[in-house]
Amino acid sequence: MAGKIVIDAERCKGCGLCVIACPREIIVLSKKSNKNGYFPAQTDNHGCTACAMCALMCPEAIIEVYRDEAEDTEVDQEPTGKKEPAFIEEKA
Repeated sequence: MAGKIVIDAERCKGCGLCVIACPREIIVLSKKSNKNGYFPAQTDNHGCTACAMCALMCPEAIIEVYRDEAEDTEVDQEPTGKKEPAFIEEKA
């Protein structure tokens, strides 16, 4: 499954936590600063699996993660039958 991340470069403070969290090591800090003087994180998304570790680590919550689902995957929108809710019995 391929993925894509979008980083809001103008809001990024360049803390580097997403760089450390990325298991594929595809996020780097930019050599150009944003309007606030920080060096934001950036990526070309090559090799991204959309694991979302970068977004989970971002203290500013400015990373969006998108997954490219397989084209042959079908989602069944209609329930096949009614089922009664299952209850868990408590053991005494």
